[in-house]
Amino acid sequence: MNAVNVTIDAVDGDARAGRACTATGHVISTPCFIPVGTRGAIRGLDADDLRALGVEIVLANTYHLMLKPGADVVETVGGLHRFTGWDGPMLTDSGGFQVFSLRPKVDDAGVSFRSAYDGGTHRLTPESAVRIQEQLGADIQMVLDVCPPLPSPDAVVRTAVDRTAAWAARARAAHRRSDQALFGIVQGGVDEALRVESAERTIEIGFDGYAIGGLSVGERRDEMVPALRAAISVLPADRVRYLMGVGDPGGLVEAVAAGVDLFDCVLPTRHGRHGTVLTDAGRLNLRNARFASDERPLDPACPCRVCRRWSRAYLRHLLSVREPTGPRLVTVHNVAWTLRFVGAMRDAIRSGRFAAFRQDTAAIWG
Repeated sequence: MNAVNVTIDAVDGDARAGRACTATGHVISTPCFIPVGTRGAIRGLDADDLRALGVEIVLANTYHLMLKPGADVVETVGGLHRFTGWDGPMLTDSGGFQVFSLRPKVDDAGVSFRSAYDGGTHRLTPESAVRIQEQLGADIQMVLDVCPPLPSPDAVVRTAVDRTAAWAARARAAHRRSDQALFGIVQGGVDEALRVESAERTIEIGFDGYAIGGLSVGERRDEMVPALRAAISVLPADRVRYLMGVGDPGGLVEAVAAGVDLFDCVLPTRHGRHGTVLTDAGRLNLRNARFASDERPLDPACPCRVCRRWSRAYLRHLLSVREPTGPRLVTVHNVAWTLRFVGAMRDAIRSGRFAAFRQDTAAIWG
């Protein structure tokens, strides 16, 4: 019995819709978008907002939480669910992506890096990443991996694949909590053969689910999709497939078309804080002067509470005077829109209309 079990209810091409059930009994509809709560909260939103929006699972960032307030503190107060007031499923990343963006010292044993908060030196290994995430207590945790930027020299990508595989085996051996799933991560850049190799080596170790990392880090979509499909071609159909860090509508549709079940990204919330609105007609920049007297909702087709109540003009005003309510309300809309978009993908798969949905999305989002 896996700590996360997936049931596929419908397929349309390679796209699939179903349910993922955690060891704690939470059920997640798939495909599913995971909003990112970097420091234990999705910026501007609280747990009640997430419930009202219909969020099914939240990502918390291990790097930030291990530094502030510290994994020991979170464990002492009862784990992330109690700490944050969110009683739904949670996933923690390993912290590796943030560490590698700091250009740390990497060796075969792990990484040494300086804190972005106080400049202090810290050490992260595959074993300590598991231990920290067990203290945090999310339903799903990720192994520590090596995520090279793209483009990178072939030798850099090869080393990332080899170290990621070695670290995955060490993480698997260190994992102790049967109520907490452990996901392996596939690397390999945009090299399809390396992606297949990395996937096969990760499968050989054996995990509750499999993530595809190291994409959406600088490559074009026409480079990303073949690499993604190469990895998924060998991943087991009875495990969750998770694409890390992709959240633009065009990328989401292509990921689902390849057979992805879960994905996370800061894009909807980051856009919201900066006044970029997601709509059925594409993006709009609410700071543009042409919206100063626009009485329409952000998206006339959207049923979210923001679109039901407030105008573009009012929300633009809040943004322009730097009233925190403005970014918060646009964020609420963007998260609601993204969840509705992914829900529409699920419906399209179940009704055999996914190809048309994909084509319509490409016409708007590229």
